[in-house]
Amino acid sequence: MTVTKSTKDAEALTFTIETEFEATPERVWQLWADPRQLERWWGPPTYPATFPRHEFEVGGESRYYMTGPSGDRSHAWFRFTAVDEPHRIELDDGFSRADGEPVDPHDHARIIVTIEPVGSVTRMTTVAQFRDLKQMEQLVTMGMQEGMALAMGQIDAILAED
Repeated sequence: MTVTKSTKDAEALTFTIETEFEATPERVWQLWADPRQLERWWGPPTYPATFPRHEFEVGGESRYYMTGPSGDRSHAWFRFTAVDEPHRIELDDGFSRADGEPVDPHDHARIIVTIEPVGSVTRMTTVAQFRDLKQMEQLVTMGMQEGMALAMGQIDAILAED
């Protein structure tokens, strides 16, 4: 499994997931840049993601939904605030309506991704920062931390195809 560490820090209002891959930083970067690859791992195995819109640039936005086993859909959005290829991505992530537009553009978590070579592997560290403890508890209760770990656990299979 690719996940090496998962920590929750209620005081800092964050949770962090560290993953390591036998791939270059440039290859790991492509997992974010290419929406078809992102679809293969962003949702947990039982809730795969679909990205009808993916503007991977500063100020760009993505619209996505995850489809559950019974066909139910959870809609969400990204807004990219930093894109430093192949090292760092910052984005806001929030819930959206079925049309893809944010329910509340100010109600989002900030996600910071760093990609760095560490010896013979590439480490991807994903930090979710929350507005307040209520938001953090809501998203953790919904399974965001476990879901992200399960989602990232799918990446090795994608990289093995290369």
